[in-house]
Amino acid sequence: MAQIVPSILSADFARLAEEIAKVEQGGASMLHVDVMDGHFVPNLTIGPPVVKCIRKVTRMTLDVHLMMTNPEPFVAAFVEAGADQISVHQEACPHLDRALRLIQSEGALAGVVLNPSTPITMLEEVLGTADFVLLMSVNPGLGGQKMIPRALDKVRSLASRREELGLKFPIEIDGGVTEENLAEVVRAGVDWVVAGATVFCNPDPAATVARMQQIAANAPALRT
Repeated sequence: MAQIVPSILSADFARLAEEIAKVEQGGASMLHVDVMDGHFVPNLTIGPPVVKCIRKVTRMTLDVHLMMTNPEPFVAAFVEAGADQISVHQEACPHLDRALRLIQSEGALAGVVLNPSTPITMLEEVLGTADFVLLMSVNPGLGGQKMIPRALDKVRSLASRREELGLKFPIEIDGGVTEENLAEVVRAGVDWVVAGATVFCNPDPAATVARMQQIAANAPALRT
């Protein structure tokens, strides 16, 4: 069953522990943490010290997404801070296989991320190495954007390629997922659904996560 993965990018950082507790209460078991460097993407967010603080207040899996140039030197610090899994962008890693294996050698699951304009063919040589694949369905750097419609075609293509190769890696999507398009997203083949503004900009994040989890659970039955 697809999992809803709340993204703290849209949370109230003045009450971050409370915000995290709400989504955990709603049934979330994984938390998405966006790390932006102001260079690879047009925004600055957080570093290992904040991840370390988050680790102290939750047992949820910490899904750390490094939207940054040259992420490899920072991998060990994020794992030490409490990251359970780390994803890096294909576009930012000229030695992608090495970057993924570095993450794994530090004891975390390794994910690879594609921007909306990057074709899935760019991952062909690492699909057997990566533990999961994250497809951006908006241009990374800012929360609250609308999903790029063709992103779901990309999900379907990746899901088909996964089946052809006999692989089991989860497919994650990030950007513009709402309660209205969630079922379609899950039916396309997504396993992990990142949701930021939809969850944290709602008056009741716990209820929103629970509701979205129910939508995701029912979506496969709607396949035609």
